[in-house]
Amino acid sequence: MDTLAQLPKYNLNEEQEKKLILREYRALLRGLKEKLKPGDKRLIRLAFEMAVEAHKTMRRKSGEPYILHPIAVARICVEEIGLGVRSTICSLLHDTVEDTDISLEDIEREFGNEIARIVDGLTKISNVIDVNASQQAENFKKILLTLTDDPRVILIKLADRLHNMRTLDHMKSDKQLKISSETVYVYAPLAHRMGLYNIKTEMEDLAMKYLEPDAYKEIARKLAETKKERSRYINEFIKPLKDKLDKAELKFEIYGRPKHIHSIQNKMKKKGVSFEEVYDLFAIRIILESTPENEKGDCWKVYSIITDEYTPAPERLRDWLSNPKSNGYEALHTTVMGPQGKWVEVQIRTKRMNEIAEKGLAAHWKYKEGSADENRFDKWFQQIREVIGNQDTDSVDFLQDFKTSFLAEEIYVYTPKGDVKMLPVNSTSLDFAFSIHSAIGVKTIGAKVNHKLVPLSHKLRSGDQVEIITSNKQKPSEDWLNFVVTSKAKGRIRDALKEEKRKIAEDGKYTVQRKIEGMGAAFNQHNIDELWTYYKLSSALDLFYQVAIKNIDLKELKEFKVYGDKIEAPKPVKIQEIKVDG
Repeated sequence: MDTLAQLPKYNLNEEQEKKLILREYRALLRGLKEKLKPGDKRLIRLAFEMAVEAHKTMRRKSGEPYILHPIAVARICVEEIGLGVRSTICSLLHDTVEDTDISLEDIEREFGNEIARIVDGLTKISNVIDVNASQQAENFKKILLTLTDDPRVILIKLADRLHNMRTLDHMKSDKQLKISSETVYVYAPLAHRMGLYNIKTEMEDLAMKYLEPDAYKEIARKLAETKKERSRYINEFIKPLKDKLDKAELKFEIYGRPKHIHSIQNKMKKKGVSFEEVYDLFAIRIILESTPENEKGDCWKVYSIITDEYTPAPERLRDWLSNPKSNGYEALHTTVMGPQGKWVEVQIRTKRMNEIAEKGLAAHWKYKEGSADENRFDKWFQQIREVIGNQDTDSVDFLQDFKTSFLAEEIYVYTPKGDVKMLPVNSTSLDFAFSIHSAIGVKTIGAKVNHKLVPLSHKLRSGDQVEIITSNKQKPSEDWLNFVVTSKAKGRIRDALKEEKRKIAEDGKYTVQRKIEGMGAAFNQHNIDELWTYYKLSSALDLFYQVAIKNIDLKELKEFKVYGDKIEAPKPVKIQEIKVDG
């Protein structure tokens, strides 16, 4: 059945449209109220009028005026991400350069270099639908280069993608599938890494609605059916905790929230269980009012009150107070045995931590001055720059490496001196060695994890203490690429292997030169190209290397013809087709 046919027809007249556009614009200004400085309103109005004029003849697939999209993107940036005036202006203008006659020069003239640069970044990473995987991966590489230049580009792009996902109903089904798979593969993990948990989960749920519609509807239906029963249970679980937290004179909010559909589906797949067997369909969240110096103590006090009332599962304690995630997330998570023998996850945060959990990077900047993790994101961006700068791998491999290294969940491991290293899940002792220094990585022969000898491929777990064992005689091996997961390790290993190949190839180069000159020809580029093409290799370096390791002995050279100082490869023999009468 055609879903587009079921959607209500858009039928506002011109007057109603004008009122709707103004209503949305005023809502945007209300959201910005606290952040407006003298002159800001005039600039926003100018951007709004420029966007209205630029998009005046354009409509979205739904039939709505196109201008409603940039206003919606700006509202997401302000209300859900916590961005300010400049990001609002960029959001309003984000499609003008790509889709209309407005140029970057026009934007720079009216709003200055900073806003023009962000709009340029947004234009460069605009839609990559209808392209093959390698073009898409190449485009993603460009997104990351822009991100490291100014993170607001990616935050606005995430808002743009979220609004497109919210309004995807009006697209044709093939576009819905393409946009959804791109969203779940790249944008949702990126939102998670930027600390935008709410946006990440909404993107995943919306993508699932199109990619797995039956599973989505089934879980949504079951969540709706069990809502009353769940609410009763949450109230029963919360009541004794509320009383004890009040007695402790803590200021707090406590509530239950259902897990997201995509997250429930993941658990069902991972554990091979039905909806009814997923024990944590909801989590309890406790948000505390606390001062910066008392935050950790207050969170642990709440943990103590909870575990006095309900028995905890010690292995399920997650302490992101001592070691916040690299996206800035801080909290205590515990799982306890509630009434009726049911396991319940409880998340403990302060108001500050909650804002960072919901608004990620933008909130992190608001609070970061003077904090211990002031450079957390700067360090992350620097690592990305380093990896991109070192990459000469195929873009699809690069995208996979990036997802593994920078978008995955993390583990925390320790050096013998007690320094903490954050690595992606599934990192090995060799990844750890490269995270300390490339010079250590290439010489690593083994490791001690918690004082026990382990191989280079040993997978690390949070809390492991790792000591690296090196030898000056060690050289990287091709096999290492089969088990390391971080981009840094892969990049450095590839570089070292290439360097080793170049050294070995020098011997082969001398052999090739001797053989060519022995035929009376010159050792020049034409003759080298003739040879590696004849042997169906990828480059001159490959030819010299294959000769050096004796995979090629150059016996075929006697078949080559010599014209002056040039050689010519023998032509392939054509086999004539033999007709068989029948």
